[in-house]
Amino acid sequence: MDLLLASTPSPTPPPGGGGFDLIGIILWPLKWLVEAVLVFWHWLFTAMGLPPAEGITWVLSIIGLVIVVRSAMIPLFVRQIKSQRKMMEIAPELRKVQEKYKGKRDQLSREAMSRETMALYKKHGTTPVSSCLPLLVQMPVFFALFSVLNDVTRHARDGIGGVGLLSAELTEEFYNAKLFGVASLHETLIDAVNTGNTAAIVILLVLVVLMILSQFFTQLQIISKNLSPEAKTGQAYQMQKIMLYVLPFAFVFSGVFFPLGVVIYWFVSNLWTMGQQFLVIREMPTPGSDAAKAREERLARKGKAIDASGKVVPMEKYLAEQQRLYEEAERAKAATPKRQQPVGKQRAKKQAQKQQAPKPESPNASGDGGAAASS
Repeated sequence: MDLLLASTPSPTPPPGGGGFDLIGIILWPLKWLVEAVLVFWHWLFTAMGLPPAEGITWVLSIIGLVIVVRSAMIPLFVRQIKSQRKMMEIAPELRKVQEKYKGKRDQLSREAMSRETMALYKKHGTTPVSSCLPLLVQMPVFFALFSVLNDVTRHARDGIGGVGLLSAELTEEFYNAKLFGVASLHETLIDAVNTGNTAAIVILLVLVVLMILSQFFTQLQIISKNLSPEAKTGQAYQMQKIMLYVLPFAFVFSGVFFPLGVVIYWFVSNLWTMGQQFLVIREMPTPGSDAAKAREERLARKGKAIDASGKVVPMEKYLAEQQRLYEEAERAKAATPKRQQPVGKQRAKKQAQKQQAPKPESPNASGDGGAAASS
C-alpha cells in the first residue's frame, strides 16, 4: 500500500493549458478508477517478482482490469439474460401487434402500434435496450482506458503522471514497457506502420483479427444455439443478426486506431464473454432452443429430467409429475361442459321431425302380443 500512496501524483496541471475539455471532464472519474486498478495489479505482480518496467507486467495488469470490470458487471449480465428471455417470450405477442397494423402508414396507426408495443414491454418488465446493458456499461470503461493509454505518450514526454494513482514514474515505466520487447502498449497499428515496426505490425494485426473473430463468435454463440424457433421469427432476432455482422465490421476499421493495450483489453473481455455465455447456454438455455434440447438429452443419459418448476429431478419423479399433470388435465377436460355446435335451420327442422316421428314397434313385441291374444 505504500507504493499506492506514494504513486499519487501532484495536482500539477499539464503544460500548454488547453481549452475546455468536456470529454476529459466526463471521463475523469472513470480514468481515475482505471488508473487505480492498473496500479494495484502492477503493484501486486511486482510484489510477486515480475519486473516493474516489463511489458508482460503491464499486460497482466490490463488483464486484471478486465477481471475487475467484468466481475462487477455480472449482475448486469444476469439481468441481460433475463431480459433476453422475456423478449423471446413476448415475441409472439409482438408479432400480433405488428400484424394488426401491417400496411397502415398513417400517423395514428403508428402511434397506436408504438403504445401497444411499449405497453407489452412494460407489462413484462423488459426493453430491447436491456439486452445491450453490459456493452453499454463497458463502453465508457473502454474509452477511459483508451484515453489513459493515449495520455501516456504526452504525460511521459512532459514528465507528469495521470489523473490518479498513475504517477510520473509509473507513467514512464508504462510508456517504455514493450510486449515481447518490440511493441509498446500505447502503440497503434498506424503508429507501427509509420515507424516501420514490422514485429509490432504483426502482433497488432494478429490481435485485431482475434478481437474481431472473438466478437463475431460471441454473438454467433447466442443466435445459433440459444434461441427458440419462435424467437427466430421476431424483431429481436433480426436485430441480433444485424449486430452479428455490424460490430465486427466496425472493428475492422476502428481497430487500426486502438492502442495495443486497448486491443488486449477488448480481446480478453471477449474471451470472458464467450466463457460466461458458454456456461449460461449450457446450464440455463432458453426453453425450446437447440441448447435446451441438448441439455435435456444430457440429463436423460444421467437418468434425470427438468420438472415443471425448472429444477433438475430424477427421471422417476419427473414421470410421476407428468402422469399427475396428465390426469389433472383429463379431469378438467371431463368437467368442462361440452360446447353445443351451431346447427342450421334445415338441419334443426329435420332433427325435430325425427324426434317427433313415432317409433316402429319391435317385431318381437308384436309377436309376443299376438301370441298372448291367441292364448
